[in-house]
Amino acid sequence: MENHQIKVTRTAHYTTIGNAGPEVKYLWIACHGYGQLARNFIRKFDVLQSEDTFIIAPEGLSRFYWGGVTGEVVASWMTKADRLQEIEDYTNFISQLYHRYFPLLAPNVKVILFGFSQGCATIMRWIMRAFPRFDQVILWAGMLPEDLNYRPHLSYLQDKDFHFIYGLQDEYLTSQRLEFIQHFSKEQGLKIKEHTFDGPHKIIRSILKEFVEEWVKV
Repeated sequence: MENHQIKVTRTAHYTTIGNAGPEVKYLWIACHGYGQLARNFIRKFDVLQSEDTFIIAPEGLSRFYWGGVTGEVVASWMTKADRLQEIEDYTNFISQLYHRYFPLLAPNVKVILFGFSQGCATIMRWIMRAFPRFDQVILWAGMLPEDLNYRPHLSYLQDKDFHFIYGLQDEYLTSQRLEFIQHFSKEQGLKIKEHTFDGPHKIIRSILKEFVEEWVKV
């Protein structure tokens, strides 16, 4: 028995809020967490809707039924099976979206890259493969990919604004995981601002809006 791989053309899905045009000053690329769909995930960002903001939520390429064959259809970014190929596929997908819309926006558009939970690793892997022009990274309730070496690229990353946000009642971010994130980011030379809120493992609209008003639209 021998396993094989072949490249095929397939359909990827994404959802947007706003209109892409020269009046857009803020471009968001927001990656959902495990077991979500882009069209549901992006609803959290409706509090940011305005003429100067364009939000893109790409969707993981792997769909499945949550909780059995009669469950809700959801998506995932990757598994441990053939992980390098899955990373290549989804990073190419995000790059296509970036290059499709970026030229349509204001020349000085501010680019905010957002990841929630599993989407944090997704957005960071894309950054470290594509090296796009961006201004801020917001990692919400998720971890940095520990298999990446950021130090050789600190000249690229040092002028970027990194934020890590999580709820104090997050059931997935244990004290050990938080300690690892803090130690690993410092070891890698990354300067990440840490923010907490009173809540669980989820995006809360009011917290997101407050954060954007204080840290993004300044």
